[in-house]
Amino acid sequence: MTSAVYIVDDDRDVRSSISFMLGTAGRLTRAFAGGQDFLDSLDHLEPGCILLDIRMPDIDGVEVLEALNKRGITWPVIIMTGHGEVALAVQTMKMGALDFVEKPFEEDVLLGSLEKACDSLAAAVGKGETKREAKAKLESLTPRERQVLQGLVGGLSNKGIANHLGISLRTAEMHRAHMMQRLGARSLADAVNFATDAGLEPLR
Repeated sequence: MTSAVYIVDDDRDVRSSISFMLGTAGRLTRAFAGGQDFLDSLDHLEPGCILLDIRMPDIDGVEVLEALNKRGITWPVIIMTGHGEVALAVQTMKMGALDFVEKPFEEDVLLGSLEKACDSLAAAVGKGETKREAKAKLESLTPRERQVLQGLVGGLSNKGIANHLGISLRTAEMHRAHMMQRLGARSLADAVNFATDAGLEPLR
């Protein structure tokens, strides 16, 4: 099944021309007039590839990427930039964008980038599901169990966690045991992987 391509650009002519170009290439498309319009529709969209303009009047491409990351949505994103915006495009790639194309772009360049993005979609969706599951499991922890896990992520021993939190070693060990049980973690590595997938920060 052909992956959908979501075009997010405030310029109606750009949306129309890209939709026509991709349609003739056999791609299914849906266009959005702005970043907020796209984000508001996310819950009703099937996983797909995103063509995202960097400059938009409501919220820009960087803010859209931030929102996607917060929601744990890892669909492949290709950034569309104007002349002289390469530095900004590089910033978005550090945030998770797969590629960027400069306007006006050649048809073969855009199609080649989209092909790469859509080929990676299945893996991206799987990664996103893993993150969502990890976050859901972390929400089952008590605040203290979460702190113990954060300590483990930061490389602290049980004694180090106890000292940091001002609790006894026995209490720290008890919270750790309960945390492991709630997560279904069979080892310290399992617990740390859950925390990493969920984006949990080390104890500070």
